[in-house]
Amino acid sequence: MTISPPNSFRIPVGTGAAGRDIAVEQRPGRAPGMFWLGGFRSDMAGSKAMALDALGAEQGLCVTRFDYSGHGISGGDFNEGTISRWLEEAEVVFAATSGPQIIVGSSMGGWLALLLARALLRRGSHAHGLVLIAPAPDMTHELMLPGFTPAEHESLQNNGYIDQPSQYSETPYRITRALIEDGAQHLLFGGVIETGCPVTILQGGQDPDVPPAHAIKLVTHILHDPVTLTLIPDGDHRLSRDEDLARLKEAVMRMVEG
Repeated sequence: MTISPPNSFRIPVGTGAAGRDIAVEQRPGRAPGMFWLGGFRSDMAGSKAMALDALGAEQGLCVTRFDYSGHGISGGDFNEGTISRWLEEAEVVFAATSGPQIIVGSSMGGWLALLLARALLRRGSHAHGLVLIAPAPDMTHELMLPGFTPAEHESLQNNGYIDQPSQYSETPYRITRALIEDGAQHLLFGGVIETGCPVTILQGGQDPDVPPAHAIKLVTHILHDPVTLTLIPDGDHRLSRDEDLARLKEAVMRMVEG
């Protein structure tokens, strides 16, 4: 069997000064397809995204990956990024898919996946399923703000940003006041979270960034859709070890075959 490479293209989002070109990789195949939403400062060439692409090639499934603006090879400035901005990009790229889609979201991508699923429901559609890896809904207010020092709060207000060291990068992660303030428009923990589809959550027990309690809190808010939470006791935040990637593929294939 000959396996073709994914189709590479760019989609313009926004106009004028807010315009940016979003880089997309889409592997042709049958439905349900896989739609990848990466995490904060990650890109579509990461190990989990590429594992899904390999699974698509192996199983003949469509796979759509893209980079948010300011990430990877997409245009735009990372420091202008907000949840609203990245959700808009996710919706535009999702419109380039056809047939049922399994939305796979990692960390911040898990929040965006839940927001995208809600947007689909409001339009009378729904995702085929959600697979969420260390999902971080409401991360701006649940996971970021509570950990800021008084000096960081002051910098956020006076300078409009703070720079935090990260174990995932040699350069600090910049967190802007715009990101925090915009996040308040998309908080989900204030009520029931509707997805309209089955949800699978993969959560590391040793995750220093999104603690297991956050995943459990998410489960308690999804009241009308079937949810499976798999806690991986020795798993970290990335869940990118070979055994973690195998679990991810198994979770996706259960939805494909279900």
